[in-house]
Amino acid sequence: MRVFIVLALAVTVGGVFAYATYTYVQKAPAKTVTLPTRPVVVAATDLDVGATLGRDDIRIIDWPANAVPSTAIGNPDEVVGRGLIMPVIQNEPILPLKLASKDAGAGLPPAIPPGLRALSVRVNEVIGVAGYVLPGTRVDVVATVSPTDQHTDMTSKVILTNVQVLAAGTKIERDVEHNKPMPVTVVTLLVDPEQSERLTLAASEGKIQLALRNPLDRATPPTRGIRPSALVGDVLIAKARVARTAKASPRPAPAPDLPTVEIIRGDKRAREVVREEH
Repeated sequence: MRVFIVLALAVTVGGVFAYATYTYVQKAPAKTVTLPTRPVVVAATDLDVGATLGRDDIRIIDWPANAVPSTAIGNPDEVVGRGLIMPVIQNEPILPLKLASKDAGAGLPPAIPPGLRALSVRVNEVIGVAGYVLPGTRVDVVATVSPTDQHTDMTSKVILTNVQVLAAGTKIERDVEHNKPMPVTVVTLLVDPEQSERLTLAASEGKIQLALRNPLDRATPPTRGIRPSALVGDVLIAKARVARTAKASPRPAPAPDLPTVEIIRGDKRAREVVREEH
């Protein structure tokens, strides 16, 4: 009986203590830790090179003061109307190093470093490496040109290496024949003046191809170019030339038929050609 009384008393005291603790915890005021913050201008969406920042392109967020980038901008008036010289992603702080100067204007020109030029070339889905050529990537430019307009002299050669892609996109042009708008894929490359001359000549005289490369790969191995003879072999090229020559050379005209007479000697017959003697 004593054991039962002690057990009942222990359960009762424990229940009262647990209820009192629960009530105290529920009524205790919640403690919140407030960190100091600073307003920071961030991108409201993904923005590309050359974009002009407007009010809809940015937003202000409260950034922990102890983790704010040293050059972060807090006043939106300092970024509105300025152009981007580097791409930014959503919620990324707008830093001064990614903005063109206030007097440089907007668009693509402020993103061109001194001494370099932005040159646009038309490409298709194959030349543009199936859409993987994006702003910031680096490519090699391969040109295929025939200096003598002969197929056997067609040569493919790397003419530019480690070229930065400044912009890539689609613009609308007018069809000359039907005067209808058609989309044209254009890639803008960052080159120096000499490279711009080589690229323009290659695009006008032959075909160009972009070869995507690793941005960490700085090597520029020399290449000698390649012709069809090296690709399929000199023997096949020589046979093709002989076949074309034989097909193109005129056949000799057949000799005219000369008059003949039939001579009968007994039971034998023979034909002899009558030749005129001079």
